[in-house]
Amino acid sequence: MTAQLAAYSTSTGEAVQFWVLGTVAVIGALCTVFMKRAVHSALCLAGTMIVLAVFYLANGAYFLGVVQIVVYTGAIMMLFLFVVMLVGVTAADSLKETIRGQRWLALLCGLGFGVLLIAGIGNASLKEFSGIGQANAGGNVEGIASLLFTKYVFAFEITGALLISAAVGAMVLTHRERTERAKTQRELAEQRVREGKYLPPLPAPGVYARHNAVDIAGLLPDGTPSELTVSRTLRERGQIRDVSQEALGDLRALEQRAEERLERKGTVPPPFKRSEEASK
Repeated sequence: MTAQLAAYSTSTGEAVQFWVLGTVAVIGALCTVFMKRAVHSALCLAGTMIVLAVFYLANGAYFLGVVQIVVYTGAIMMLFLFVVMLVGVTAADSLKETIRGQRWLALLCGLGFGVLLIAGIGNASLKEFSGIGQANAGGNVEGIASLLFTKYVFAFEITGALLISAAVGAMVLTHRERTERAKTQRELAEQRVREGKYLPPLPAPGVYARHNAVDIAGLLPDGTPSELTVSRTLRERGQIRDVSQEALGDLRALEQRAEERLERKGTVPPPFKRSEEASK
């Protein structure tokens, strides 16, 4: 009787864990959908997956918890991040639809998934709670294997095909077909000479700025910053530090100290009078 009551009751620690981590998981899921940057969405999804892994471990599904961290969070999410970095998805990309009707199709798929989810929850048996003792009678790994390869084998195969399709799609998106021969360094140099711009190599970041950071623009002889000395990516992100005023102030102080030293050296020393004995 005590074990049966324990199966239906929830301890204070379990309740606190559920409400705290459940709230974090829901917030992470919402941020995954509503974040504007793809990298931020992927990181929020990774946080949600880690919370789900904690839930699995707390409920005794140790195999699922480890797989959730190692496979999904550690492998698949890293694959997503690598795809985002290779494709170069930024906030400056065009949001114009290239396939007509894809929003309506996505809405229809979302409604279908919602209907299936509600139907599954409605058909769930909530009258009796047997726990995971019966499912893990022969071990957690054996119980999962028997369900995956018997009752849910079709869904398992569909999920595997979906992941393979995602990997192939990532390779197609990152592949760039070259239709002409790549130019050599000599040909690029000759092209710069013909165009009459950027004849020498581009200046390095921080030239004449008394700094060597990549986000500090180099200074021209008149003290104004040069935009060519910093990366285009940093310029578009607005992550350039302007130290021209500081450098000009240091230059004025250096010139003032130099003038003071020159004035001290430029003073005429008193004539040296030799003694009569030395003159003889």
